[in-house]
Amino acid sequence: MQTVDVIIPTYKPDISLFTLIEDLEKQSHSPEHIIIVNTEEKYWNELKEKSGVDITAKFDNIIVRHVSKKEFDHGETRNLGVSLSNAEFFLMMTQDAFPRDKVLISSLVKSFDSDSAAAYARQYPKSDCNLAERYSRKFNYPNEPMKKTQKDIGKLGIKTYFCSNVCAMYKREVYDKIGGFTHKTIFNEDMVYAGTACQMGYAIMYVPEAGVIHSHNYTYMQQFHRNFDLGVSQTDHPEIFGAIKSETEGKKMVRQTIDHFKNIGKPYLIPDYVIMCGFRWLGYKLGRNYKKLPRKLVIGFSMNKEYWK
Repeated sequence: MQTVDVIIPTYKPDISLFTLIEDLEKQSHSPEHIIIVNTEEKYWNELKEKSGVDITAKFDNIIVRHVSKKEFDHGETRNLGVSLSNAEFFLMMTQDAFPRDKVLISSLVKSFDSDSAAAYARQYPKSDCNLAERYSRKFNYPNEPMKKTQKDIGKLGIKTYFCSNVCAMYKREVYDKIGGFTHKTIFNEDMVYAGTACQMGYAIMYVPEAGVIHSHNYTYMQQFHRNFDLGVSQTDHPEIFGAIKSETEGKKMVRQTIDHFKNIGKPYLIPDYVIMCGFRWLGYKLGRNYKKLPRKLVIGFSMNKEYWK
């Protein structure tokens, strides 16, 4: 059986993290280690005090490392987690994603072919997820599995490189050849990695049989900040995103979501959704042109403000 480690960056974790760890420990394909890379040790200690639980005492395969907020980086912090692993595969997860069943890890491992670099899971909405976000899950995570390579650029466009570290497994051998996640990045480290892998001749697998529960009800401004950073990441990596238009997929999702609201008899949701899309578009466009903006505005617009300091 192939060895798998799970790597989870955390920040201000709450008791739900222990639920995630319990779920992972019950997987049919057990992880060798669960590696927590936590930002700011004080928050980890607060969780232990409030909960009265020392999860590292309960399970002997948990490794915890702490970094400061100043040290945190979406790419480099994950590289730190990988450096603590000797497994053949490692599964990147976020602290707010939860396995849908006990075959998450096994389904991802089974999906790998000889040329696969990564495999990502399907994301299902939480029970409180709004209808727009719920439909976006359906748009981005369809029922059909996919094996995506550089040859699919003409058909899939930017989706060729889509991969999400909310729940994505990587082959360590390929990771070492690629050189890991980009060493300084504001956001989007998963797609930069996937794009690099495709350009090197590897494939990215989408595995709908592997499912996690994960969604957010972002406010207008949260969408703005998030998409600003997305735009920054694409501008900073022209070698990956320079020749591909991202807006095409975005427009397609907007049209389909509006049609969906009409079809389910809820057209009154359309105005709010259009406003939300406006905040996304404005954030993205400003992010793509961040080099032309004053530094104070860039920091104000960004979700990851520590990145600029």
